[in-house]
This record gives sequence, C-alpha cells and structure tokens, in this order.
Amino acid sequence: MMTQAFYTGISGLRSGQAAIDITSNNVANISTVGFRGYNAEFSNMFEDVLSASGGSSVSANSIGIGAQLQSSTMNTQTGSFALSDRSTDMALEGDGWFGVMDDNGEAMYTRAGAFTFDQNSDLVNPVGEYVLGTMAGNIDLTSNIVTNDAQEVALGDVGEVQKLSFPNTLTYPPEPTTNASFAGNIGTENEVRTIGAGVIDPQGNKNHLKLTFSNPQITAAGTQWDVVATTETLDGTTIYDTQSGVVNFNTDGSIVSTTLTSINNNGAQVSMDLGSGYTGVTSIANTPISSSSSSDGTQGGDLVGYDVNRNAEVVATFSNGKQVSIAQIAVFHFRNNQGLERVSGTNFKETPNSGDAFFMQNEEGENIIGAQLATYRLENSNVAMEEALTQLIVLQRSFDANSKSITTADQMMQKALNMDA
Repeated sequence: MMTQAFYTGISGLRSGQAAIDITSNNVANISTVGFRGYNAEFSNMFEDVLSASGGSSVSANSIGIGAQLQSSTMNTQTGSFALSDRSTDMALEGDGWFGVMDDNGEAMYTRAGAFTFDQNSDLVNPVGEYVLGTMAGNIDLTSNIVTNDAQEVALGDVGEVQKLSFPNTLTYPPEPTTNASFAGNIGTENEVRTIGAGVIDPQGNKNHLKLTFSNPQITAAGTQWDVVATTETLDGTTIYDTQSGVVNFNTDGSIVSTTLTSINNNGAQVSMDLGSGYTGVTSIANTPISSSSSSDGTQGGDLVGYDVNRNAEVVATFSNGKQVSIAQIAVFHFRNNQGLERVSGTNFKETPNSGDAFFMQNEEGENIIGAQLATYRLENSNVAMEEALTQLIVLQRSFDANSKSITTADQMMQKALNMDA
C-alpha cells in the first residue's frame, strides 16, 4: 500500500502539473484576441478491484492507483466582442475560422481577426501572415485599372484560395454618358426655355448638354417648339456638337414626338430622351415652369482606400464615390474543431482528426462564408478569468495534496524500516 501511495502521488503530481500548465496558459492569454482556452481531462491509470462478501450479497469496490492527463479539449465557445475603429478588424459569430499563410506558404487557421493592410497593401495579421481568400480578378495589374464594377465576389474552392494582395494605386476608369433624360414643363408662352444635364465624355470630363426651346407654334394638333441641343465644356468655351429639331405636343400639353435623337459629346454619342405623355417634357399653360434631368456615366476616380464589409468582402473606395468589391475573405470550417492542433498562440493547423478544411454552400451549391461576420469588432479570449483562477486554485491544492501523500508515504516507509531494526 505504501508503494501504491508513491505511484498515486507521483502520477497526481505529473497530471496536476500538466493541468496547471494548461490553465496557467489560459490565464496568461486572457487578453489575447481570438484565443481559444483548453480544459484538462483526466483518467485512471488502472484500478484494483476488491470483492467483499456479506451475507448473501457480494459487493465490488475499486481502488484507483494513479491518474493521468487523458486529453486537453478546446473550449469552442465564442468570446465576447470588443469595439474597434478599423473595418479590417473582424469577429466571427459562431463556427468558422479565418485562414492565414506564413512566408513558407503554410496555411493556418485562427479566430483572431485583427487584420490590417501593410505597406504593400497586403491584408495581414499583426505578425505579417497573409490573410487567405479569393480575388475578384477585376483589376488590370499592368495599368492598375478596375476592369468591371463587381458588386459581389464569388468565393472560390478551398484549394484555390490565395493571399489577398492589392495595388497601392488604383483607378476607376471613366464611363461616358450614353443617355440623358429630360423632364419639366416649358409652358406655352413665346419665351426661350432651357433644360440642362451633366454628361461625361470618354476622357472623364464633365460637360454640359443644353436643350434650348424657342418659337412655339400653335397648330390644330397642339403646340410645336423648335429645339437646339448643344454639348459644351462647363465654362462654355468649347462646343463639341449642335443638333436642331422640333418637338410636338398635344393640345393637353403632353409630348407626342421629337426629331431630336442623339448628339456627340467629345467622342461619345448621347441619346436624348424627352419622355412620353406626361412623363417627360410637357407644354402646359397656367402651370409653373420647371425642369429636371438625369444621365448615366461616371467620372474617373482615384483610390481612396480599402475597407471590409459585413459580407467579408474587400471593397475599394474611389474619389468619385464609387465602391467596388475586389476580393472575398475566406471563412473555413472543419468537421471536428477539437481535432485542430495549436501551432502557436491563436493559430491552428488541420490534422487527420479535424478533417480537411471546407467551405459552406448555399442551396445553389455556391461557396459561402457560412458565418455571421462583424466588422469593427474583435473577439476576445473565451477564457473567463474567475473560472480560470478558481480552477487554478483547485489544481494547486490537488498538487499539494499529492505532494503530501508522497511525504506521508515516505514517513510511513521510514517508520516501517525502523521497526525492522
């Protein structure tokens, strides 16, 4: 029995020390963003079974002969969220992992979403590891020009993810105006009326398209106005094109037809839509004079900066107010999160026990992030300070008790030896 006490005490010290190390590491990382705490689980090394007979019944009791650390299990509970002032700081609500890659090309997975753009405009974590995802492919890297105005970016397959790297300079190309619409009431009085619209030329300049209505003629069918369309620079010093025509209105003032169709705007044809019925330009007496217009086209813009939205998309914002999605941050999932192996701090790698990383899919079979993502948020450590300290006290007392059992067994051994003497 004294020998058994030695084995029990020593195994208790070893397993207790391992548990203290695990809990101490939890406490040390109480302020680490995205940290996942671990719990120590124990098991008996082996047992002696004692049978005792009493009357007509037989009872069996077991005496444990030591304990060992069976495993350390990950606490998968989501930590609380802390506010941040950067859109690149992200937190995942529920299951899911961000992917990062080191300089050696090794992929790792983390809950720590404290990301930022480095001097090369690569999206990285604080230690310089690259965030993984899918690029939209809508940037011409030779000229750093956006090639299409993507509103959403499809997440590629797991094996196709790449580090998210963006150019420091980026240009949104101008989109020339192709259509201008006009509306308003020009009345019936013999006065000159004008309606104007801003139009963009192929060089990205904003010009002025002006319609001038004059010389109304009353006919049996209604009213006919002469109209002259002019495209010119905003300061009026350069005229690009002039087109003339007539506009016919019914007796009720609704527009019937126009011979004015399109005009050249410094190299781009612009169609002119004067509406139909009462939806465009009208010629109605005793009604206030009014005018309005709208046109498509966009001036070019330079990159203002990159941000991340709630869909985990990297969005480029330009000086012309345009925003374009250019990348999708990947969120990975595993069939067994407990099987992940901690590499260091908050980084984990997949193992045969965790299974391969995969993406969630929607009903159409498209890859999706499969988690709620909060920007301007960071996930705190999921270790509760009060619970960890209480557990540490319990483990320390258990360690002391096992140490005491060894001391007691040693004293008993000494007494037994002295009795033989």
